[in-house]
Amino acid sequence: MTTTSGTDMNDLAIAQRATLRPIADIAAAAGIPAEALEPYGRAKAKIDVGRLPAATGEPGRVVLVSAMSPTPAGEGKSTVTVGLGDALALTGHRTMIALREPSLGPIFGIKGGATGGGYSQVLPMEDINTHFTGDFHAITSANNLLMALVDNHLHQGNELGIDPRRITFKRVLDMNDRALRNIVIGLGGPTEGMPREDGFDITVASEVMAVFCLATGLEDLKERLGRMTIGYTFDRRPVSVAELGAEGAMAMLLKDAVKPNLVQTIAGTPALIHGGPFANIAHGCNSAIATNTARRLADVVVTEAGFGSDLGAEKFMDIKARYAGCQPSAVVLVATVRALKMHGGVPKDRLAGEDVEAVRAGLPNLARHVENIRRFGVEPIVAVNRFGADTAAELDAVTGWCAEHGVRAAVADVWARGGDGGRELAAHVADALASQESARPLYPLELGVEEKIGLIVRELYRGGTVEFSAAARRRLGEIRANGWDTLPVCMAKTQYSFSDDASLLGAPEGFTLHVRDLIPKTGAGFIVALTGNVMTMPGLPKQPAAQRMDVDAEGNITGLF
Repeated sequence: MTTTSGTDMNDLAIAQRATLRPIADIAAAAGIPAEALEPYGRAKAKIDVGRLPAATGEPGRVVLVSAMSPTPAGEGKSTVTVGLGDALALTGHRTMIALREPSLGPIFGIKGGATGGGYSQVLPMEDINTHFTGDFHAITSANNLLMALVDNHLHQGNELGIDPRRITFKRVLDMNDRALRNIVIGLGGPTEGMPREDGFDITVASEVMAVFCLATGLEDLKERLGRMTIGYTFDRRPVSVAELGAEGAMAMLLKDAVKPNLVQTIAGTPALIHGGPFANIAHGCNSAIATNTARRLADVVVTEAGFGSDLGAEKFMDIKARYAGCQPSAVVLVATVRALKMHGGVPKDRLAGEDVEAVRAGLPNLARHVENIRRFGVEPIVAVNRFGADTAAELDAVTGWCAEHGVRAAVADVWARGGDGGRELAAHVADALASQESARPLYPLELGVEEKIGLIVRELYRGGTVEFSAAARRRLGEIRANGWDTLPVCMAKTQYSFSDDASLLGAPEGFTLHVRDLIPKTGAGFIVALTGNVMTMPGLPKQPAAQRMDVDAEGNITGLF
């Protein structure tokens, strides 16, 4: 990648040249005592939260990094999160970064990792982007243990009367594998189990992942696992995990995974990376345990929520912050010249040349996201993530628009310059933290599920109507009958558009949003609304990124970003 400093190194090369401090030194500087640290090698560790000193004073204030509607060109939200965290640390703020763990599916597919880029990365990026400390494997195993117990229960006589046609839980795998979306299991005769239709979700879309990321500790995790609904009986009564007696064994598999992971940025800023639900099909935020642990240890916590403000940020405000009490006091919206051009009608393969008019044509999308954040009661700060091909005129078009509309903005040159390239952005954030109240939810929980969905569609997406399929209408009745109507809603839709049509870019209005199904996640504590053709198990592209990756005889990785 060409950068403003002239280097042509890619993310992996920059990461491999960095010198890491021992993780014990990072922990000590962050106020984490040795007895609370569980090292995983020299550069990463888990934190035993129960062994941290008692909290004193007010918890750290949260800075949420969100974005305009993403495009296939990539926007670099994690890069800005890391660069901003480093910049705040450079300017004297006791800062900690809180990020999600990357999923293997996108890493080997098309999207890439989640460790930032250039000189704004968390390290060791090769470990974090692959197996890390094994959290996702533990979540996958706990989920699939549950499903093995469900099918064993059917095979052993089905005492609970579970209807095999109405099992709503699925097996999971942390890989993009479209062939597993819909399968038939139990074939081969009476000794092989009860034949039934089944399928796989990707691990990051599972309710076990959502529960993991919203739990406040191991006991709360176990209780939430027990409350999860796995399906319904023949007389339509919901069946919980607790009725199968599975929550204890599942929590046992997760007892180490639930501890937050400590790593560092290239600049040495401490970072907690823990949990990783997708934001288009789940709630898209790192774990509540990690965020609130960071708030115990730092004055400022910089975190991110996946995709645009219509997805991750909305879910942060309406789901995570409600349960974890971590309402943000400042919100940063990441924009790029490249994304604005695409929303202005320029195809991905023609983004390189200067096109100020296309940038201006894409600004309505950014404006919509600015308006969205204001609906939560805070004034956003726009971070224009600088890429090497951006011209001064294009960058001026964005910052000039922000100035005209009373929006604080800064060009963030953090890929090429690290924290130094984010000082202006950090100054805006510090001002917001000193003068702004915390964000508030968009809707009260007392509204019914149908009303919540309608409000989100009208207020944030600017859609006209919501169309529920016959199946979704039936599910609404079940939700009301079972007393789940006051749970928050987790919208599952394409990240590329405010609508459920990925090709409808810019700032569309008056469209119809199609809800095809509603899935109660009673352990996580929300209702997932599946819209359009969004998938809970992605597929690989025609040319998967995995085909560019390799490892040599000494274990050195190549082709990873």
